[in-house]
Amino acid sequence: MLMIRLARFGAKKKPFYRIVVIEKERARNSRNIEVVGHYNPLVDPPAAKLEYDRIAHWVKNGAQLSETVERLIKNNPAPVAA
Repeated sequence: MLMIRLARFGAKKKPFYRIVVIEKERARNSRNIEVVGHYNPLVDPPAAKLEYDRIAHWVKNGAQLSETVERLIKNNPAPVAA
């Protein structure tokens, strides 16, 4: 089963996360299928850069969102095209 979840990067006490599509059973930072966004909790306010079209593609193909990624998407809605 595929999951869209966070993978931790960055130095000690300075985390930076990639939002990745990965097999559910794999370790947190193991090889992923695709990077679909980034999240930096250290800036004020926390910055999330999401690729909404790719996330929608993977969800349509059966990937599940982790609780954290679901919350990030809810708090950072997709920009409306003019």
